[in-house]
Amino acid sequence: MLELEFQALRKQELDHFEQLQPVKTELLSSITELTPPLEQLQSDPEWQDFRSTMLDCRDLHRRNEVLIERKLESIRGTLQSLRVQDPASSLEVYDRLGHVARFSGAGGYNDA
Repeated sequence: MLELEFQALRKQELDHFEQLQPVKTELLSSITELTPPLEQLQSDPEWQDFRSTMLDCRDLHRRNEVLIERKLESIRGTLQSLRVQDPASSLEVYDRLGHVARFSGAGGYNDA
């Protein structure tokens, strides 16, 4: 499930990502109900494979979280560059020929 989630995020298929969330939540709920108390997980050798798998899942979840955060930061940066209000700042944009041109940020994206 986490791998499917990662693929959807990587390909920016947000509809698919959203469709996976209820399934993921239900799966997590089922796992929670079936899992014994922490003490048993840590002490019972029969649960070691399960515990190892859950640790792997935690790492995959963190990887997905990092990807989401990077995409959000990229979007925030783009939005911030479009809202530049400081007249002293300048914004690099590309002209029609693909060359970098520096714009004064006084008017934001309307001047660009």
